[in-house]
Amino acid sequence: MRVTTTTRAMTPGTPHPVLGRAIALGRCQLLSLAAFAVSTIGSLVVGTLLLLPIGAGFPLLPPAATALRRLSDRYRAWTTRWTGTPISPPEPLAHAGTGSHRGRAAAVLGDEGFWHDLRWAWLEPLVGGMLVAGPLALVDFGLFGVLVQPFIWPFIGPDNWYAFIPVDSTATMLAAGVLGLGFVAAGLLFAPATLELHAAWSSRVLAAPRTAELVRRIEHLTYTRADVLDTQVAELQRIERDLHDGAQARLVTLGLTLDKATRLLDTDPQASRELLLEVRATSARALQDLRELVHGIHPPILTDRGLGDAVRSLALDSHLDVHVETALPRRLPPPVESAAYFAVGELLANAAKHSGAHAVHIRLAHADATLRITVTDDGHGGADASRGSGLHGIRRRLSTFDGTLALHSPPGGPTIATLEIPCASSSPKTSSSSATA
Repeated sequence: MRVTTTTRAMTPGTPHPVLGRAIALGRCQLLSLAAFAVSTIGSLVVGTLLLLPIGAGFPLLPPAATALRRLSDRYRAWTTRWTGTPISPPEPLAHAGTGSHRGRAAAVLGDEGFWHDLRWAWLEPLVGGMLVAGPLALVDFGLFGVLVQPFIWPFIGPDNWYAFIPVDSTATMLAAGVLGLGFVAAGLLFAPATLELHAAWSSRVLAAPRTAELVRRIEHLTYTRADVLDTQVAELQRIERDLHDGAQARLVTLGLTLDKATRLLDTDPQASRELLLEVRATSARALQDLRELVHGIHPPILTDRGLGDAVRSLALDSHLDVHVETALPRRLPPPVESAAYFAVGELLANAAKHSGAHAVHIRLAHADATLRITVTDDGHGGADASRGSGLHGIRRRLSTFDGTLALHSPPGGPTIATLEIPCASSSPKTSSSSATA
């Protein structure tokens, strides 16, 4: 087993920068084409609203609203998958699958999420569509200068201009080609940033209405509070059971042995001495049980030296090659450190038991009031958070702090588990981030 500290983050599966920019440009193209579909569906919904006064719009409104919701959900999924910006969807449309046309249409009209989607449908072609058109226009204009101007300039005459270059000779044609390459490069360069801007715009107009977010927040807090209470009860029962079956039983045995040794002290000193030696061994085992119990509740190293060194201690107990990288400038709140410590411990145990991994990379960082932990192993992958009780337990533990667990584990690996816990640094005391264990 080897534990090292490294400053190079593992980024498996990262595409080449040029390929990544080309992919971003292709996504801008897809969004620009999808803007026409958004405009069409938005116009269809408005048309059905205009038909409501004469009654023809009642049977048309629910399916039109459903089509609009599917399209907005597709945009939310694209934004999350392409840029990692999650967008919370509104509540499902209120209309039921059965009932009168008027009742279903009335349910749609009373749904706040429907009006939210409709506002987006009218704004997206104007704002989002124009935004993604920027890199596409640069690339198209650049390709025109590179691929078209060399063939058409002899036939156009002195009025042929490419940007600010009058293309009327071979030299100016070559200059136009070079400028065209510059436009293409600029389009590729700006494509990823444009996608990020579009994601920021989409998250602003597509996120669930504030009332829906508040309702979800209340439901989440209610669930996590009940879950925490259940977890605390289970933990207390575990501690009580461990004490009863472990240290308490040994202490009872110790008391009985001491009583017997006392009665034999005068009549059989040798037997009394052997019993006292047994008492010493029993007390040592009871002390060990208590230490293990305390370690399972809150490890002393976590209190004394912080999360970074506590994770290194976990890594020392693993038979895998574990690389630990920390960027924790200050101590975090003790409950957060405890939750993160046991979550990392569970992930290390899973890697050792189920993944067939040989090496694990752990990175701990704190930025923007969020603790972010990435655990990457080189195992065979295929982990499923919905089936593993350990992973489910990690999510339950993190949900208490509004934390999240994201798992990426394709068949063949690698498995990347990302934990994020909102928190703030609490103490100037720091843990070592450069030592090698």
